Amino acid sequence: MAKIKVSELFYSLQGEGRYIGVPSIFLRTFGCNFTCRNWGRPAGTDQWVPDGEDNPEVAEVAKNVDQYKTYESLPLVKTGCDSYASWHPKFKHLSPVYDVHELADKMVDMLPHKRWVNEHLVITGGEPLLGWQKAYKELLTSLPMQGLKELTFETNGTKKLQPELKEYLRRKFYYDRVTFSVSAKLPCSGHPLDEAIQPQIVKEYAEIGYTYLKFVVANEQDLKDAEEAVERYRNAGVNVPVYLMGIGGTEESYSLNQRAVAQMALDKGWRYSDRLQVPLFKNEWGT
Repeated sequence: MAKIKVSELFYSLQGEGRYIGVPSIFLRTFGCNFTCRNWGRPAGTDQWVPDGEDNPEVAEVAKNVDQYKTYESLPLVKTGCDSYASWHPKFKHLSPVYDVHELADKMVDMLPHKRWVNEHLVITGGEPLLGWQKAYKELLTSLPMQGLKELTFETNGTKKLQPELKEYLRRKFYYDRVTFSVSAKLPCSGHPLDEAIQPQIVKEYAEIGYTYLKFVVANEQDLKDAEEAVERYRNAGVNVPVYLMGIGGTEESYSLNQRAVAQMALDKGWRYSDRLQVPLFKNEWGT
């Protein structure tokens, strides 16, 4: 029986992108190929974290890892990845392993009617297409998942779909019922465009399901980097919607550039996405 290492499993409103405001089950898997160590840190200064090093806020939490017994007890960070515990090896003990049938039962038990009605499933991470693709078909075909109509993979857009999952999604879901929300990373995250922007992979997603690009930005340089990234996708034939979102793992940092990012989206003719989990729930774990 297939198993998945799960960082978080919770029921909340989708806070971003196409399904914003829709009641959703979130399955956050453990593991990622990126660390996004530099989000929120000023580039070109002594605060910029070199490749291979931890974001200082995350490193400080990791030094005291033994005092944290649950995700809910972990502090939020203002810089770096706001889901750091979903990939950092120091926190892997907080992520249990479930077999897929146990996981499906847990999901349904969280739903208000104890069955899928109009709710949506978000498989996120970390990077959900990194290590668990073989388990998803067994999860999605288990009896408790009958009735699920809409599925989103929140991915960084750098991992190819394995043939078995690709074929299953093509057969099981109508094109507009499976979504790839591609949160492509910009240099402000600490990952260069050549590493983070993989147009041929995202083009494959767009052949299977509704796909869009989603960039986290804070300033004009981020906008220029997003423009270059979009051009790379367009040149490869990836003609999908583009969203901009403000940076910020806490309400204080997020509110500083929210309006400016909305204006950037207007100026480019792109879409703006809020991050409802920040103003509504203070971006707490499990939201």
